[in-house]
Amino acid sequence: MQPLAERLRPKTLDDYIGQKHLVGPNAILRKMIDGGRITSFILWGPPGVGKTTLAQIIANKLDTPFYTLSAVTSGVKDVREVIEKARSNRFFSQASPILFIDEIHRFSKSQQDSLLGAVENGTVTLIGATTENPSFEVIRPLLSRCQLYVLKSLEQEDLLDLLHKAIANDSYLKEREIELQETNAILRYSGGDARKLLNILEVVVTSETDNKVVITDKLVTDRLQQNPLAYDKDGEMHYDIISAFIKSIRGSDPDGAIYWLARMVEGGEDPAFIARRLVIAAAEDIGLANPNALLIANACFDTIMKIGWPEGRIPLAEATIYLATSPKSNSAYTAINDAIALVKETGNLPVPLHLRNAPTKLMKQLGYGQDYKYAHSYEGNFVKQQFLPDQIASSRIWKPQQNAAEQNHVQRLKQLWGNRYEE
Repeated sequence: MQPLAERLRPKTLDDYIGQKHLVGPNAILRKMIDGGRITSFILWGPPGVGKTTLAQIIANKLDTPFYTLSAVTSGVKDVREVIEKARSNRFFSQASPILFIDEIHRFSKSQQDSLLGAVENGTVTLIGATTENPSFEVIRPLLSRCQLYVLKSLEQEDLLDLLHKAIANDSYLKEREIELQETNAILRYSGGDARKLLNILEVVVTSETDNKVVITDKLVTDRLQQNPLAYDKDGEMHYDIISAFIKSIRGSDPDGAIYWLARMVEGGEDPAFIARRLVIAAAEDIGLANPNALLIANACFDTIMKIGWPEGRIPLAEATIYLATSPKSNSAYTAINDAIALVKETGNLPVPLHLRNAPTKLMKQLGYGQDYKYAHSYEGNFVKQQFLPDQIASSRIWKPQQNAAEQNHVQRLKQLWGNRYEE
């Protein structure tokens, strides 16, 4: 018998749960699908939110040939064979055949290059699915030919809706007397992942010998402790472990960080995925408290690209321990977020005239660049002048934190600016 998640895979958009921002009434993908024509696109989102299902629904709705490749098992030869099939099966009255590539982030550059011509000339309409940021993993020429749609983890209401539909509609579950007495545990363990939710439901129900099954938080927890793979199917614990890894670094616990690193190494995690997270952590959580952390993380990333496994575990361990033991600051992270919020709140404020470039005579006549003071012409390479728009001239955005490196910066700024950087 097929797994519950496969038995319940939706066949139409009306049965599809979640992602209303993409397939709800008047949403962009819904309009394209209902109109019978779609462009190539990439679906980016966590596991179990409906990427593969959505691609299959689109193929059924458009009644067009549908080809599937897995980036894990397919090579350039497979890509070319599918493109040739699509070319021979193409009819002018039909929409282009759809080529669905699951885990497209695992395709090599040469594999992705082999897709470019077929996508550009319309031989195939590409639908890619990825759990990784396409900006890092998909080559720029291919990314520029595709729209990018972000799928979100399912909300609690979506998951509850799915639970009730499963119990009411699945041929096997209908034969059991199932009562959803408590749902906190099953929702918590699913983590917004529909497939994981259904896996857990199936494990709990099939483990009970009585026809009547009363689902409680305790029952779910007990059954998952007995069978932990039920909620880590195909390595989906990946996201929980990387979360624990980053939080251990942020919490300055090198033992915790190195343990979770070992879990990822033993689990066969992509070393580039780990190295990228180290670069992000160095900038977000350590930042100006120790700027060398970003250099170390970046060097680790470059080294990993050169040597791969198994030796790659050593620079990863070195960078992990260095980051975990470094002083922490997120002042740069909060500063850019606050600055973006200020921009959204105040709009496109004009650049003060003295800061504007004046490449033409007319601009100079209008006062562009007039009264600008060139810092290097002054003692100490500094002179007081205004660098923010008039309406927010007195705003403070960067808020230094209590660590030695940033306090050194603060002392210098106080000497230069006086009261502006007084707390």
